[in-house]
Amino acid sequence: MNFKVTPNNLTRLEKIFSEAKYELRFEKGTFNSGYCVLEHKKVVVINKFLNLEGRINSLLDILSTMALDETLLSPESLKLFKQIVENRNAADAAAAADNANETSIPPSPEQPSEN
Repeated sequence: MNFKVTPNNLTRLEKIFSEAKYELRFEKGTFNSGYCVLEHKKVVVINKFLNLEGRINSLLDILSTMALDETLLSPESLKLFKQIVENRNAADAAAAADNANETSIPPSPEQPSEN
């Protein structure tokens, strides 16, 4: 998905979380991936030191793996959410096809040594 890095797009992603009743926090912490998701409490914590691109990429990663109640989303948010999920599914299918098409190249026979 070609998602432009703009403050407006960050706001659109944040809106999806708020409509899905998730609390989105930007706080400091030691996150390996730049974020932490607490599913049972419906809290998403993003590293506050990430730049705009890092924040957007983190939110896209999270949304592409979450199962949200689509009935809570507005039509605009639902459309964006479905695009994110479809893009993730297409990327996963392409990666699986690439892995299936890879064949290991047999090692070449050694050159005969001249004695």
